[in-house]
Amino acid sequence: MKADLIIKNIDNLITLKGPNRPRVKEEMEDIGLIKNGIVATRGDRIVYVGKGELPEDIERHEETIIIDGKGKTLTPGLVDSHTHLVHGGSREHELAMKLKGATYLEILEAGGGIHNTVKETRRASFNELYEKAKKSLDIMLSFGITTVEAKSGYGLDDFDTEIKQMEVAKKLNEDHPVDVVSTFMAAHAIPPKYKDNPRAFMDLIIDEMIPYVAKKRLAQFNDVFCEKGVFTIDETRDILLAGMEHGLLPKVHADEIEPLGGAEMAAEIGCISAEHLVAASDRGIRMMAERGVIATLLPATSFNLQTGKFARARRMIEEGVAVALATDYNPGSCPTENIQLVMSLASIIMKLTPEEVITAVTINGAAALKLEDEIGSIEVGKKADLVIFDAPNLDYIIYHFGINHTDKVIKAGKIAFEKHNNIL
Repeated sequence: MKADLIIKNIDNLITLKGPNRPRVKEEMEDIGLIKNGIVATRGDRIVYVGKGELPEDIERHEETIIIDGKGKTLTPGLVDSHTHLVHGGSREHELAMKLKGATYLEILEAGGGIHNTVKETRRASFNELYEKAKKSLDIMLSFGITTVEAKSGYGLDDFDTEIKQMEVAKKLNEDHPVDVVSTFMAAHAIPPKYKDNPRAFMDLIIDEMIPYVAKKRLAQFNDVFCEKGVFTIDETRDILLAGMEHGLLPKVHADEIEPLGGAEMAAEIGCISAEHLVAASDRGIRMMAERGVIATLLPATSFNLQTGKFARARRMIEEGVAVALATDYNPGSCPTENIQLVMSLASIIMKLTPEEVITAVTINGAAALKLEDEIGSIEVGKKADLVIFDAPNLDYIIYHFGINHTDKVIKAGKIAFEKHNNIL
């Protein structure tokens, strides 16, 4: 067999080799490290992973690309399993209000918050949304992200805008090196005109939106913001079950601010993942572990909101919950595409080890998107999504925070990003 790309002399090859499922407890520490590693790819697939030299049956051809990994760390492509990628506008004008102590509700009443983003997203054309989201995808790729989830949710009851967001995500998935996985999330907030009758908005989502999204295959997942003042446990359950009837897999924004029991509900109906979970109860964490619900944690959001409260990642891992980490990139609570910063925050503040962190942004992130059979580890037969970090080891990536350590990104077997020769 002739290889198209070979990365050799890799000081630290982090394979995450193991079962194609979310890793839990001590498994999150087992990163499949190989010193002086070598990886070969053909087409968009990995054909060899090992130590030292290639075996005789793996050969070069005249156009084989050879990369020297001396002094470098190689990982699977990073997976950002929770973002609000496609949106109009930005909300930097709210920063001064926040610094003066304005609450979220006060900002909302002043015309800011999510309703500002809804207005800007409705106003933006398809091309404007596409170009803005493409710019963010370019940044994400530069940080090592090769697969990203994109939620709708800035159209709310304006179904045309929800569709527009998902169609932008679909087009980006076709055009951009980064794979984009779409999640339908019209249940992101209660539109003002439904404030006194949220059930009518739910009926619109359940009876009209979900069937259309499923029929047109605009999304794979269905998500709801289950929180005090937004959707109740019962309302969230109804929307997620309706999505399941149409083949949309359930995710949920759960227990971000108040311990409503979102983690328990996620376990009860079998959500793929529950996300945020800052206020998740002990019982909810145990139930998630029992039912295999992945905890997608978003430390950069907690950092940016400055509440002083972070999800209890250590408790979750001890209980056997599979933990994933994501940026939560959005224009309000977490306007950053920097997954490497998220990794450092998860370790420094939430006390995850570097090994647990890399597991959370690779194989566990892949599992949160039902892609663990394709990506998330460096193994023969999997997609050749790889990141070469200009770092001597994994600890250094976490320790030296706030900068971009990416040297090269290989997406589906091709060089998609180089630090000194930006290829997109």
